[in-house]
Amino acid sequence: MILGLGKKKKTVKELRKNLGLTAKELAEITKVGTIDILKIDGLKLGDVPEPLRTIISPVLMGNYMDKIPW
Repeated sequence: MILGLGKKKKTVKELRKNLGLTAKELAEITKVGTIDILKIDGLKLGDVPEPLRTIISPVLMGNYMDKIPW
């Protein structure tokens, strides 16, 4: 079963706000410029250009916390 299929149809801003992240916080987590995040904020996750999508999609899906060594 493919998980997160419906999340590609939501906008980056919507996914970001659901996690309670600001554009600056998302930029710091992904090590991408805040300007780049604001440029793609209105796009659907599936429409984001590929190099940037692979960087931000684990954070927006919530998978980035899986690798934190507690």
